[in-house]
This record gives sequence, C-alpha cells and structure tokens, in this order.
Amino acid sequence: MTPAVEAVKGAGITFELHEYEGVEVGEGDYATAVAEALERPPAQLYKTLVAKVDGELAVFIIPADRMLDLRAVGKRAELAAKAEAERTTGYVVGGISPLGQRKRLPTTIDASVYEWETILVSAGRRGLQIELAPSDLIALTDAKVGELTR
Repeated sequence: MTPAVEAVKGAGITFELHEYEGVEVGEGDYATAVAEALERPPAQLYKTLVAKVDGELAVFIIPADRMLDLRAVGKRAELAAKAEAERTTGYVVGGISPLGQRKRLPTTIDASVYEWETILVSAGRRGLQIELAPSDLIALTDAKVGELTR
C-alpha cells in the first residue's frame, strides 16, 4: 500500500480505491484521461499540483478539467520543477497524492470541492485513485479552501 492509502486507513475514514490501466495521453491532460478511464466526470477527479509561491512550496488540489490560476495563489507563483515536486512529496508526477506526502506542505483545495459528495485524488501511484468525502480530505491535509482555477 502507498503512504496515501495508509494515511486514510489510519484516520479511520470511509474511502474506496479505484484502479485503472492503460492511460496514454500523448499531448493531452493525464488527469482528464484518468477520469475518462474511471468513467467519472473530469470535474470530480482532483489533481494535485505542487507550486512555488514566494519561494515556498505549496500544494494545490484542483479539478482535472481546470487550470491552476497562478495569479490567484500569489504574486510570484510558478509550478514546481518535476524533480523538486517528486523529491519533496515522495511521489512520482502523475501519481502525486495530497495524502501521505514525505514533507507536509501547506495545502489549498479549490472551492468547487463542495459541489461533490465524494471526489477522487491520486492514491500515490499511477493507476490508483482514492475516493473520499471532501470534508475528510480537507481534514486529513489541514487544507484551506479557495478559488484556485480559471
């Protein structure tokens, strides 16, 4: 099991794991392709992005079908380099989970999360998603909620 799954199990909350195979995206968006593979609306699957805001790393969780509005998160904001995101979280890009990260980073979830009874996020590796209630994800990550997308 991944650290993300262990974190959810340890918290004793209700969750469901979803496995998928063969997601090839080429030039497309990986998170949207995963939502399609799981036969879920892309807006219900949330991707985990690591960004540098004013020189500090932070995690932003947004719907698969939207883009992070870097101007909304800070004046000097940019996505973290792949190697830095992987080293800090302990996960591989495409499988970065907001849960069970090597180093806990400040986390913000897009306000659209309240539109869903459950959402899906990476369970810590490609091919595995975890479905849980938004309130549980917010509690487990000690996240703030805000308008993050465009």
